[in-house]
Amino acid sequence: MQRVLDAPEDARRNAVRALWQPMAAMYRFAPAALDLADVHSSSFGFDWRTTDPVVGRALDLLDTADAWARLEQALALGSAALERATAVDDLTVLLVLGNPSDRHFMDELQGLSAFGGISGYITITLWPTPTVLQRLEAIAVHELHHNVRYSPSGVLWNPATVDVGEQVVAEGLADVFAAELFGDLGWTHFVAESTRADRAVLAKVVSGAGMTGMQNFTAWVHGDASARRFGVEPVGLPTGAGYAAGAQLVTAYLERAGGTAAEHVHTPSASVLETGCRALGLPRPS
Repeated sequence: MQRVLDAPEDARRNAVRALWQPMAAMYRFAPAALDLADVHSSSFGFDWRTTDPVVGRALDLLDTADAWARLEQALALGSAALERATAVDDLTVLLVLGNPSDRHFMDELQGLSAFGGISGYITITLWPTPTVLQRLEAIAVHELHHNVRYSPSGVLWNPATVDVGEQVVAEGLADVFAAELFGDLGWTHFVAESTRADRAVLAKVVSGAGMTGMQNFTAWVHGDASARRFGVEPVGLPTGAGYAAGAQLVTAYLERAGGTAAEHVHTPSASVLETGCRALGLPRPS
């Protein structure tokens, strides 16, 4: 990132491409070749065209917080907890600053957008607020849980047939896993406590669990604000509704089934949903 900021303006696009190049194989499923500089921008990455010193100061904050070493330590801890599952052989992690001028990223997502759903790769795009820096380890192991869940010997992910329930359960398992390792810091911070406690939100998310296709995830898992941002029809849910519902369903499931989120990293979502809904007194999703 420092090399991007230090580069002459006409060389910055190529510097961003170099920054993202280790992640290129993560996009091997894309129907057409992608410009990694555009991937950066569309993923809430910092504006590499600006000379605003705020980005440099944020980079200094990451350095002062020893962010990279902390990520490595957290991923080692998480890998040890998941050792009974088939681990990912080789993991490439990109930690990159987000765009503080993007109000959706800063206000609704509270400075965090991360992805670990393609085995072998994790991206963490963040703005170093006190909350995000405090949660750095928990953020990393949340994404690690996804990475192992969708490893070659884990849960098969088909974008056309995967259902909302799988994503909800995956977010719940990952949050509970992070909480097993880091306590209350494990819970995704852009989910309001009122959302976590709202029975109507839980019931609404469960009602959509059988909907298939990744195109439904933004509205049903991330909520109305994200749906509007990405041009998807809102369904009447607050930010992070799927995370809140998933955490409740997984917690209820583990209370009945026993074990930990680490031990259940490959458990089918249908089992979690059926047991969790029964324990919470909700209709089984169709």
